[in-house]
Amino acid sequence: MSEVDVLKITNEDAAFILGKGGRTKEKIARVSGADLDLFEHSLTLEIRGSEAERGRAKKYVECVMAQRVGPVHIEDDDGEDLTTIMVPSEAVGFVTGSQGNFLRQVEEEWGTLMFFADFRSKDRGAQGQTEKLAIFGPRRGRRGAELKVMAAVETKSPGYFNERLRDDDGDEEWGTKTITLKPDELSYALGKKGMTRKKLAKSSGCIVEYVGYTVVMSGSRDEQTRANEYLGWLFDQLKGPVYVDGWEDRDDCTCVDIPQDCVGYVTGARRATLGKIEEEWGTLMFFMSTQMRAKERQESGRRDFDGSEKLIIFGDKRGRRGAELKCMSAVETKRPGYFTRGIEKHTSDKEGFASDTYPMDESELSYALGKDGTTRRKLARASGCIMEYVGQVAFICGTFDERTRAKTYLKWLLKQRHGSVFVEDLKERDDVTIVPCPHDCIGYVTGNRGSSLRQVEEESGTFCFVEGGRGDSEQLLVFCHSKADRDTAERLINNLINEKLRSGDSDRRDDYGGRGGDRYDDYDRRDRGGDRGGDRGGDRGGDRGGDRGGDRDYDRRDRDYDRRDRGGDRYDDYDRRDRRRDDDDYDRRDRRDKDRRDDDDYDRRGSRRDDSRDRDRDRDRDRDRRRRDDDSDY
Repeated sequence: MSEVDVLKITNEDAAFILGKGGRTKEKIARVSGADLDLFEHSLTLEIRGSEAERGRAKKYVECVMAQRVGPVHIEDDDGEDLTTIMVPSEAVGFVTGSQGNFLRQVEEEWGTLMFFADFRSKDRGAQGQTEKLAIFGPRRGRRGAELKVMAAVETKSPGYFNERLRDDDGDEEWGTKTITLKPDELSYALGKKGMTRKKLAKSSGCIVEYVGYTVVMSGSRDEQTRANEYLGWLFDQLKGPVYVDGWEDRDDCTCVDIPQDCVGYVTGARRATLGKIEEEWGTLMFFMSTQMRAKERQESGRRDFDGSEKLIIFGDKRGRRGAELKCMSAVETKRPGYFTRGIEKHTSDKEGFASDTYPMDESELSYALGKDGTTRRKLARASGCIMEYVGQVAFICGTFDERTRAKTYLKWLLKQRHGSVFVEDLKERDDVTIVPCPHDCIGYVTGNRGSSLRQVEEESGTFCFVEGGRGDSEQLLVFCHSKADRDTAERLINNLINEKLRSGDSDRRDDYGGRGGDRYDDYDRRDRGGDRGGDRGGDRGGDRGGDRGGDRDYDRRDRDYDRRDRGGDRYDDYDRRDRRRDDDDYDRRDRRDKDRRDDDDYDRRGSRRDDSRDRDRDRDRDRDRRRRDDDSDY
């Protein structure tokens, strides 16, 4: 059993050590390898682990606490877990990022603890001045973080590190190799949002970073060799098709024959599908030219082209198998039976990495797949196994324990379509956490159609369902190969239970006439239809959470009724609508009356003008008649 060191801290230090959302404490634990428990009521910090782990954790905690009150003094020989890098003052703000975001991202990516030491505020920003950045963590993480910072500085101050980078042959276990690129090659080697660089690093297992125009590759000699080869093939593809000679003898690649009419489907528009597979499984993939396989066809006795293209996949064994199954699944969608014709149920006896197959019918497949494949991914993550559905066959790949877990979880999942699942060997299993849940909280925990429990599964990477129904509480079972993930799920579930218990049931009983709460109404809903009748899993439509999870619906309905009662919203809406309607009618009537008045005025003015013209004509006639009479008399 590991020993415990206890540190007394102040209230201010406790908040600083904990960090936002507990991230700082988790970071110290991850980098040091020790377990940290902070008790705020007694202001004590307990550190568990080996002597070396506890020593590292105490050192990191002291550094974090020192940052609160002033600069931290770090010596370059403060242990084997430290790397220091001198950052020019004009680039310190750029390296730190807004509110320290860049440094936090680097820490998260490489599992390190980073901060500026020996802060010189008086001379900061002056040309030629530098600040010391301390990086704590394992050697690989420190080197990755160091190169990340060097790349950022090179962006701000071109040439600062680029000219100092040199090859370091080191030994078989660790070393550094550099390659200088041309300006037009850098953008291609980097890729969109750095995806090509990340792909090279993951598939080769080597640290790959671009510092200016220099490619820096750090790792073992084999890792450096692989990264160099992959980068060369990447540039060769710019000139034309690439064929890897002797691929059969390599232990870092897998080849898949893809039917010619499926090549475009597997590749995707502008290589989008292959890119997603590479990103998911950390592999490098490309099609080898079939025209360069003439020698291979001759040796195998085939005279004619077989209508397929060879897709080569580079990476570790697990990543290659995952990417291979993903491509097989895509081909099977386009050409059913191409890979699965004749495949039956198979279980391998190998203790190491192997593959099992589990055929399913169409209804089982849709149930085990879930919406957008969420159920399949959940089972794979909880079991720690590769699980992919090629046609109607589940391919389960991993070690013997991983495959056994995955198949067991899959069987429980399919059983939940027809009723409750009882785990017989519950006490003997080491991949389960039992969370007791009161009867009146189970609907709230599972949520409507199991939505709350699915969210818990997604956040924690576990497989959860309700077992039992005996006694005053029901057992909610949390399955996962990782205890840390099970603990996360248990915490989330207990938060939901406490949230429900705090709300109480008295209001609900009063609102519904003391009918005994929500269970009767849940049974009524279940009898009226539900979904798939009586499933009790977290992921399944019509499951126990869906049928019995009406608490929140009631709460929402209550809130709606309360809003109506408090504000008379509907009547107010009617009043407002009526007022608006009346106002609109009034305005329209007023406009019509005005138009009518204007028309009347116009008519009256017109009639007056006509009368005056008539009078003028009569006057003129009379005058002419009098003149004629006068002339006749004369």
